[in-house]
Amino acid sequence: MADTQQVDAKAERKAARLAKQISAFSNEHGGAEGQLAYIGERGTRIVLVGEDGGWGDLVAPSYEIAEKAVEKSGITVHEDFDGEFAAKVRTGPYEWTRMAGIQVGGPSNG
Repeated sequence: MADTQQVDAKAERKAARLAKQISAFSNEHGGAEGQLAYIGERGTRIVLVGEDGGWGDLVAPSYEIAEKAVEKSGITVHEDFDGEFAAKVRTGPYEWTRMAGIQVGGPSNG
């Protein structure tokens, strides 16, 4: 019983830390919305999009912890990353350069 309580307490602390980071992002970007994406054994990716188009992500060790974190932060969570939600993302020259590099095989080593 003590082991279960210890695991639950650790999960709660992690969710609280993530919620604090999500709230800080939201405050910095005039509000935020998110989407949860399960990424296998690594956990769950919390994709954040600010009202100003800024974006970022965090990784939670489990889907349950990610759900608790976004619930505690109070942001709106979308089922999918598409439509109006995806259209809010604003990318700059850095992202376009990175995406182009990936499409053509990345930077040359020559």
